[in-house]
This record gives sequence, structure tokens and C-alpha cells, in this order.
Amino acid sequence: MSLVTIMPSGKTIEAAEGTTLLSAILAADENLTHKCEGKAACGTCHIYIQDGRKGVSKIARDENERLDTIVGIGSKSRLACQAKVLGTMDIKVELLGFGSGL
Repeated sequence: MSLVTIMPSGKTIEAAEGTTLLSAILAADENLTHKCEGKAACGTCHIYIQDGRKGVSKIARDENERLDTIVGIGSKSRLACQAKVLGTMDIKVELLGFGSGL
């Protein structure tokens, strides 16, 4: 289990190993747009991982290709639908503004 802290609200939720960050964020009653239902096809669930990047799965080819199409990505960028909790450390994510992955 890892603790996932969601900014800017500061909510914290426990997430089991294998849980996507999208699932954890939605379980915390946070609103995060996700148009493609977790298929890395749209980029609308773009988030920043502020702390604990080694506590989530590595970026796969599909996610990397989608991130390459998004304006404003950086080294902390991930798609919440693709990043899975490894359960090895706590994670802090930052939800971005509406439509950040468009």
C-alpha cells in the first residue's frame, strides 16, 4: 500500500499495488477528466507526479507517444490512467487545469 496525496486539495488516500493513479484519484472523490477510459488514447488525465516517481510503474510506449503530443509536459508528467502504484513508496500528484492534456 502507498499513500497518494492529491494536490492542490491535499487529500490523501491509500492505494494498493497495481492500482492506477486515475482510480486512486477518482476514489478520493476528485474530478479528473478521462475521456478514453484508460486506454492512453486522449491525454486528458495528464498529471504531474511531484514526489514518489519511483513508486509508480515505468512509462510504456503508448503512454510516451501520447505524452509527446501534449503541450506543457515535463519530466514529472504522466497519464493517470497508465501510471500504476507499485506500493513501494508514497506518492504526491498534482492535478492540472481543465483540459491540460488537450
